Amino acid sequence: MTATEAGTATGTGTFAPRPGAAPLPRMIRAQAALETRMLLRNGEQLLLTVIIPTLLLVLFSAVDIVDTGAGKAVDFLAPGILALAVLSTAFTGQAIATGFERRYGVLKRLAVSPLPRWGLMTAKTCAVLVTEVLQIVLLTVVALALGWSPHGNPLTVLLLLLLGTAAFSGLGLLMAGTLKAEATLAAANLVFLLLLVGGGVIVPLGKFPEAAQSVLHLLPISALSDGLREVLRHGAAVPWSDLGILAGWAVLGLGAAAKFFRWE
Repeated sequence: MTATEAGTATGTGTFAPRPGAAPLPRMIRAQAALETRMLLRNGEQLLLTVIIPTLLLVLFSAVDIVDTGAGKAVDFLAPGILALAVLSTAFTGQAIATGFERRYGVLKRLAVSPLPRWGLMTAKTCAVLVTEVLQIVLLTVVALALGWSPHGNPLTVLLLLLLGTAAFSGLGLLMAGTLKAEATLAAANLVFLLLLVGGGVIVPLGKFPEAAQSVLHLLPISALSDGLREVLRHGAAVPWSDLGILAGWAVLGLGAAAKFFRWE
């Protein structure tokens, strides 16, 4: 009896184990690990997601440039910088990276792999969350070293961060999936700068004209920074209005991204 016949007779076949796609959870984990490494190895992304928020936190906490009201400046700034970190990773960084992946055909090739499209988006979301955890740990350590005294329920903070991530991820993917890569690069950086200035991150919204405040309060970055500030600075229980705004942006952004995203 030949080896092939023996293998067939035993039911194991010629090859063991049988070739084929890996289990879906393993594929998502592998893709998420790859996406995370790509995010952390990109110098421009690292500048945007880690260095700029850290420098802004240190600079505006140490130098009296903006009137942040009563109390230590770091108590006002730290929650806003945490919100900025979520914006930089979930929106700006993800939009730019995904936009160029779409332009160079990476997404088109991945779309025909055994990993389903929703699995690819899940992996990208996991990579964003891992990067945000590293950002938050670093910024928290720096803020504590500057004298930050946080309060509030950590679970409420976590809920705000997750809803903020969902909102910005949806908007980032919507931009990356509908605009050309160069347009995404310009628009994402412009939105980042505008929201940095007008989103209550560093400059209190109360410094703006009353007519503008009513609009600025509805922005996702304003809801996230205000919600984090209410909890971490004032010890509020649950900032329902801010959570509602973030949930609305999350549904709108993710829904629009799912409908209009173009893979090529």
